[in-house]
Amino acid sequence: MSAPIPLPPTESSPRPVRFMHQGELQSISDLPPTTTVLQWLREHAHCTGTKEGCAEGDCGACTVVLGQADASAPGGVALKSVNACIQFLPSLDGQALFTVEDVAATNGGQPHPCQQALVDCHGSQCGFCTPGFVMSLWHLYQHHDHAVSREDAADALSGNLCRCTGYRPILDAAEQMYKLPRVALDLAPVAEALQRLQAEDAGTFIYEARDAAEPSRTARFIAPRTLDELARWRAALPQARLLAGATDIGLWVTKQFRALGDILYLGRVDELQAIKPWGPADAPEGLEINAGASLEQAWGTLARHVRALREIWLRFASPPVRHAGTLGGNIANGSPIGDSAPVLLAMGAEIVLRHGEATRTLPLSDFYLDYMKNAMQPGEFVQALRVPLPPPGSALRAYKISKRRDSDISAVCAGLWLRLEGDVIAEARLAFGGMAATARRAAKAEAALVGQPWTDATMRAAQAALAQDFTPLSDMRATAAYRQRVAANLLERWWLETRPASPLKADVIQVWPATV
Repeated sequence: MSAPIPLPPTESSPRPVRFMHQGELQSISDLPPTTTVLQWLREHAHCTGTKEGCAEGDCGACTVVLGQADASAPGGVALKSVNACIQFLPSLDGQALFTVEDVAATNGGQPHPCQQALVDCHGSQCGFCTPGFVMSLWHLYQHHDHAVSREDAADALSGNLCRCTGYRPILDAAEQMYKLPRVALDLAPVAEALQRLQAEDAGTFIYEARDAAEPSRTARFIAPRTLDELARWRAALPQARLLAGATDIGLWVTKQFRALGDILYLGRVDELQAIKPWGPADAPEGLEINAGASLEQAWGTLARHVRALREIWLRFASPPVRHAGTLGGNIANGSPIGDSAPVLLAMGAEIVLRHGEATRTLPLSDFYLDYMKNAMQPGEFVQALRVPLPPPGSALRAYKISKRRDSDISAVCAGLWLRLEGDVIAEARLAFGGMAATARRAAKAEAALVGQPWTDATMRAAQAALAQDFTPLSDMRATAAYRQRVAANLLERWWLETRPASPLKADVIQVWPATV
């Protein structure tokens, strides 16, 4: 086995992955760092209820629930659903893993209300997808002690695909499970076990084993606990692969069978998950969202401040992906069809990069250089995003166009913002994903707006200018002509929703009753 690159000075020594599963402490020391949770469950724990469908976090057949010690959460344990097929096993360290085999055990061995409701409502046919639905329903059940709306149930299940039963009986089951006698989940033993694990390990967690793709070499999974530790590790190991939620990098392993080498994991750095006001204390102008904040936390917070972002929050991937993935990772990934970048570009966001103890700040519009290329230097990482909140007189909208409404990749994504002074457009930022090699702003269309009144004629001029801003490609998601047409149409929809006289109301442009 080839010798790995020496580690920088540290008090930590490599140790096994330790987590709780079915009430017992699991200690894993001999599996490659890129072993997925699904592989461990099926091939080593012999818990085969969790299924593999797509191996990319899309179908939801592999849904499991993770528990993390959190004094502010009910029972002292925060629960989140994730896709087991793309989560690497070492990321479970210090957490609890719940699978479909555990659900009945929480009800004394009898079917849990979410399982019984699926039976009563005929919510299962071939049954392959059912374990994933059970786990998503169980996760929903633990977070709400009263019946939820059908809309909320549909959102909770948006990461689970069913090819034969359809969603009507499954949504019926989501309502029915609350009509059955309530089953309380006793998390006290789990919280106690997780607190013990946490107390025993305050430093950097290092796990090392053979590389799955290159068995002749050793690969390491390195998980610092503080932001300063992360900065030191990143500066010392600039070639290491940065990993947060694995919602993209996981596919490099499951689909492309790539070797990742050393992995520098961000998921244990609590400071990196903070979201706080940004700007003067007496009048903050926006939010500073640290790069490790989950997509769910980040977009949920943005949507609470800017109600117009609610739909794109709920349509951004699925709950299991949003629970695992991070906003910083989505931005650093730089996919031209990523949904975060167009909206944040339209909002005028800045990105904070860190190398060692030094930080620098760039407008997000300067961060993307070319297809999958950005302005980060070796040893740097994304520390935070600073997002201004729309001032009075703003008109902001975010639109996603995809073949499937929920949990699908965009053909076109748009973030559109302007600010009026009186009747005149003083500023405009129009950003699109799916239209070029990177998400970027439409400079000519913006120029057509600024200094003009916000009228139908001005919108038409921006549409004409937009045709000069982009030369999109045709691919499996959309043709170039379709993308050009739909981007222009989104400008018209934006105008219809924000025009000074008789703007369209939310209830005529949303699938569900809207709160915009």
